[in-house]
Amino acid sequence: MTVSVATGSTPRIDPGLDLFEEIERLKKETDTILLAHYYQEGDIQDIADFIGDSLDLARRAQAVTHKRILFAGVHFMAETAKILNPSKTVLIPDMAAGCSLADSCPPDAFAAFKAKHPDHLVVSYINCTAEIKALSDIICTSTNAVDIVNSIPAEQPIIFAPDRFLGAWVQKKAQRDLVLWQGSCIVHENFSHKKLIELKVAHPAAKVVAHPECPPDILDEADFIGSTRKILNFVSDDACDTFIVVTEAGIIHQMKKNEPEKTFIPALNDDETCSCNECPFMKLNTMEKVYLALRDGAPEIHMEESLRARAELPLLEMLKRSK
Repeated sequence: MTVSVATGSTPRIDPGLDLFEEIERLKKETDTILLAHYYQEGDIQDIADFIGDSLDLARRAQAVTHKRILFAGVHFMAETAKILNPSKTVLIPDMAAGCSLADSCPPDAFAAFKAKHPDHLVVSYINCTAEIKALSDIICTSTNAVDIVNSIPAEQPIIFAPDRFLGAWVQKKAQRDLVLWQGSCIVHENFSHKKLIELKVAHPAAKVVAHPECPPDILDEADFIGSTRKILNFVSDDACDTFIVVTEAGIIHQMKKNEPEKTFIPALNDDETCSCNECPFMKLNTMEKVYLALRDGAPEIHMEESLRARAELPLLEMLKRSK
């Protein structure tokens, strides 16, 4: 799958401006909390008030007491913060920071798909739009997806959306038949099995850690499969000193901070001309755009209350089952 990303242009900023200092100043002046995902560039991770994976961030967003939330992630993450905080201003550094996985599940098509399975409960991965959340019964993350499915009675049929690879992994781990929507993430679906084998041969003592959004042939090579948070914990706790990392390369920034003596090798795509282990949407956010969003109070996430309320119910159900 290929994707085009609208980059837009960043207004000119004084090159002498200390962005770290200005961002800290503006956060305090405007009572804004900066939340960031592990896939953001290193500087944004370092300046964030809280950094986490999707479940961490959903929990943190639910507990926010600040007037404003600036979400350095992709659009569905900022939407989630708005769903959980209807009275707060929710900002995102770049409104074009979308998600190929979320885009792979159009609401109209999914509604028709759901109508063909009227007796099925819908479990949707949090990497989806507010419209898909509103069509769901329970939201999950890669951290809790297996537990969420296992919490549902065995006789209850389930639709799992939108990621077919995460769904297949959950199906295997939970030993449940799931009806899978056939979506995927452009980063995780395009890791090269051939190049992964080459890396394993070149580094025979290394352990492979992979995100469950990867295809089955990639996961078959992994020593550990888990969410970004679980992968971070594993590489810290495990005695091995070299890891091949099969997820978005932004996570390596935290790995190196936590374990500076260990070696982390990013897995590769077959395309030699691009950094295909990086999410082009996540990387639309920059320090300059974080500064401008704080300064200008835009771009802001807006949502119709009827949609927000419907999308909130399955999110709250997830959070209740994940305590």
